[in-house]
Amino acid sequence: MTPTPLLCQIYKSPRQEEMFLYVDRTRGLEVVPQELLAGFGTPQSIMMMVMTPERTLARVDTEQVITALKEKGYYLQMPPGGDARSRDLAFDVSDHAADQAR
Repeated sequence: MTPTPLLCQIYKSPRQEEMFLYVDRTRGLEVVPQELLAGFGTPQSIMMMVMTPERTLARVDTEQVITALKEKGYYLQMPPGGDARSRDLAFDVSDHAADQAR
């Protein structure tokens, strides 16, 4: 069975160079947590793309993006460099991150 391709809208952050937000086009930005958008800034649309497992992306694993789009409706691509754990925690809006901050 061939997976159904996902139509993805890609936004760049006006605050952080090389930070991108991939959003399931059918679900839109309303699924993105407000806390994430506050740190990301007003999303600037840069392109629309059909996501398939065969597509190769420059710095992220396509399967991870597709899984995130199906489960959450979005995927945040952080800029390269720096400590990955620190960058991930800075944009983790889950209850787990809130518990660690307490």
